[in-house]
Amino acid sequence: MSFYELLVFIHIFSAILGMGPGFVMTVIVKNAGNMTELRHAFVIRNTLHRFSMVGGTILLLTGVWMGFLHPYLFTQGWYVVSLCLFLIAVAFGPFVLSPRSKPIKELLKNSEEEAIPEHYYSLSSKLFFFEHMINILFITIITLMILKPF
Repeated sequence: MSFYELLVFIHIFSAILGMGPGFVMTVIVKNAGNMTELRHAFVIRNTLHRFSMVGGTILLLTGVWMGFLHPYLFTQGWYVVSLCLFLIAVAFGPFVLSPRSKPIKELLKNSEEEAIPEHYYSLSSKLFFFEHMINILFITIITLMILKPF
């Protein structure tokens, strides 16, 4: 196995580790019926987010490293578009998702009732909309990586 093939291997596993949890993070919290369940669901969600962060970082590093080992990749449309879409998805975190998750975290921290406040549903629907947008970006990236259409 060449070093490049090793990077491809690591890259594929990083994609599973980094992108996989993102596809289920909204599902985990949607089934919560009360605040105790919702808080627990967000603890699980935050744990999955750590996997996404580590896997995503390794994914980016191995992808760019493969590009430096084989510079022709930077001339391939599928590679450049995938890289740009990935960077856009990463930028969503601090600029789009974080501002929308802070009020939810405050609500989880400060709510003393067991019933989930109605306000949570409007906050979470905005957050989950953007998380679904990121999932669409990831599906597009995966499709480009597999098919290499241009």
